[in-house]
Amino acid sequence: MHYAIIAAGEGSRLVQEGIQLPKPLVDLDGRPMIKRLIDIMLDCDAESLSVIVNEQMTDVRDYLESLTLPVPFNLVVKTTPSSMHSFYEVSRTFPSSGKFVLTTVDTIFHETDFRRYVKAFADSDDADGYMGVTTFIDDEKPLYIDVDEPSMTITAFRDKPWVGVRYISGGIYGLTPPALGILDRCLAQGTSRMRNYQRALVDGGLTLKAFPFSKIVDVDHAGDIETARRFISQGE
Repeated sequence: MHYAIIAAGEGSRLVQEGIQLPKPLVDLDGRPMIKRLIDIMLDCDAESLSVIVNEQMTDVRDYLESLTLPVPFNLVVKTTPSSMHSFYEVSRTFPSSGKFVLTTVDTIFHETDFRRYVKAFADSDDADGYMGVTTFIDDEKPLYIDVDEPSMTITAFRDKPWVGVRYISGGIYGLTPPALGILDRCLAQGTSRMRNYQRALVDGGLTLKAFPFSKIVDVDHAGDIETARRFISQGE
């Protein structure tokens, strides 16, 4: 499996709330959060690893360049206007074939959930993508996911909840090469948000499956750091 991490955000809310360390370097379990994520991916049979950081993140860049990893490592340094643009830039490092998993650096989950997810995606032969989802809602603007059960095929991505909604996007994207063609078209058409790109995947006829995680935590605010630490150490 090929993996990619988007770590190109400014982390401005953490800075405003008194956290001076760049978000990817915040310690969650004795490791910077980006190192924890890299270690999990390496433990899940990584064939290659790509990371994008912005041009202002010199400390993060220096840290990543100091790492010695056992797989090909691609570091992209570029400031982008959105996470979807960051995805586009880092996707240029992907091989022309094979499945890949992309996540943002501040998406916190348990390794056991991630390992099950990767195995399900790797073993699948009936889907163009596997999206990590959760019933735990702790996001300021969650992306709600409509699925056709029991197949767990995603039928729509919605901005607002509805009666009976169960899942939201967890920010974990398992995709295949056809998804990159749609990414190119989205950029050419001026699409600038990951949620609209995901809608384009469905509209483009790709089969996406939802894979439930027990819980996924986003680190957006200073208070989220302690929540993430407690989640990692205690499972709460």
